[in-house]
Amino acid sequence: MSRETAWPQQERTGRPTLLEVRHVKRDFAKASGEALAVLDGVNFEVRKGEIIGLLGRSGSGKSTLLRIAAGLLSPTSGEVLFHGQPVDGPPRGVSMVFQSFALFPWLTVQENVELGLEALGVDTPERRRRALQAIDLIGLDGFENAYPRELSGGMRQRVGFARALVMHPDLLLMDEPFSALDVLTAETLRTDLIDLWMEDRLPVGAVLIVTHNIEEAVLLCDRILIFSSNPGRVAAQVRITLPHPRNRQDPRFRKVVDDVYARMTRRAQAQPEGEGEGGASPLALQPVSTNIMAGMMEAVAGEPWNGRADLPDLARDHQLEADEMVQLGEALQLLGFADMKDGDLHLTDAGLAFAGMETDARKDLFAHQLIERVPLVRMIRQELEQRAEHRVPAARFRAELEDAMSESYADQTLNTAVSWGRYAELFSYDEQTEQFSLDDPE
Repeated sequence: MSRETAWPQQERTGRPTLLEVRHVKRDFAKASGEALAVLDGVNFEVRKGEIIGLLGRSGSGKSTLLRIAAGLLSPTSGEVLFHGQPVDGPPRGVSMVFQSFALFPWLTVQENVELGLEALGVDTPERRRRALQAIDLIGLDGFENAYPRELSGGMRQRVGFARALVMHPDLLLMDEPFSALDVLTAETLRTDLIDLWMEDRLPVGAVLIVTHNIEEAVLLCDRILIFSSNPGRVAAQVRITLPHPRNRQDPRFRKVVDDVYARMTRRAQAQPEGEGEGGASPLALQPVSTNIMAGMMEAVAGEPWNGRADLPDLARDHQLEADEMVQLGEALQLLGFADMKDGDLHLTDAGLAFAGMETDARKDLFAHQLIERVPLVRMIRQELEQRAEHRVPAARFRAELEDAMSESYADQTLNTAVSWGRYAELFSYDEQTEQFSLDDPE
C-alpha cells in the first residue's frame, strides 16, 4: 500500500506531530561582539508520514535550523519539541544524514553502520542483524566488508543513509544529502529512496530535508518551506499534492517548479531600491562574477528567449542550482540589467544594450551602473578621488561592512566589489598591501 493510499488528503491533518519548531531564533556573535541573527521567528511542525523540504538561499540558516532540530545546537530563544518534549540535546529517535559522507575510513561498511546501535548498547547479534538489513535495503548487499576507500561517492553516501536508517528513526534529518554527488548518481539515489518511502519500506516516521535544488524538493516533498535570508525566516509554504512517482516533464510538475521560483524571487523583486533582502545591509553584494553575468545577458538576449526567460529553464540549461540562479538574477537586478518577476528574468534596456556591445563599451556601461547603483563601489571611487595620493586601505571599508554584517559576508562583499570595480576599470587593488588605488599597482 502506498503512503498516498494509506494517508488520504482529508486524514493528513490528523497525523501525530513529531517535531514542533516554535519562535526559534539563533544569534551568532559578530567581530564587534554584537549579535547577528541567523534565524528569527521560525515556526513550523513536521507530522508523521511527511517529507518536508527547507529551501532557500545560502546563508538563510537552513542547516543551522537542522542542527537545532537535531539537538546539536541550542536556539538563542524559542524552543524545539520532539514528541512534545523540549530538545536539549540529541534526542533518541532522530537520525541525520550529512552532505559529506562522514564515514570512519578504518571501519568496514558494516562497522560504520553499526556504530549508532553500539553506542545505544544494542547486543551484537541484534546489531548485526539490523545493520545487514539496512545495508541490503539501501542497495549495498555484498559490500559489508568493504572499506570506504573502496567505494564510489554514491556508495559511500548510501552507507551514510544505512547508518541513519538502522536506528529506525521517527524523524530523519537530511542536510543536502545529494549535493556532493554527480547528477546521475544523485538522481539514482533520490529515486531509490522515494521508491522505498512510497512502498513503506523505510523504517522512518518523517523526513526533514535541506536542499538548494527546487526540482529535487518538488520530486520528494509533501511541503516546501521557503526561507528568506538575513535573518532566516519561513517566507512561504508550498504544498505539493502530485502523486508519486513524479514526472519532471509533467506540466503540473513544471507549474509547481515555476511557482516555487516565483515565490523565491518575489521577495527580492519587492525590495525598495537600495535595501537588502530581509533587512540585510544595502552594502551587501552577491558573489557573482562579471563573466557569468555577461554570459547570462548574452544568452537571454538571444534566441529563443529574446530578452525574457523562464528561470527554471535557465537554471537547467546552465546547470545552476536555484539559489545560484536567484543570486545571479539579483545581481543583475541590483545593477539595473534585469528584473525578476513571476519566475522570469527580463532584461532591461541596459541589459539588452550590454549584450550587444563590444568589450570596451560593456566596461563603460558596467562602470556607469556600478557608480549609480552600488553604494560600496561608489564610496570606494569617491574616496580614491578625494585623497591626494589616490590610495585607500581596504580596512577602511571592511570595518564599516563588519558593523553591518558578519565577517564572512563582509569579506564576500568586499571581494565582489573588488572584482566588479576591476572589470569596470574604476580602480585597482593590490592583494599584498590590501589597498585600492586609481593607478595600476606595481
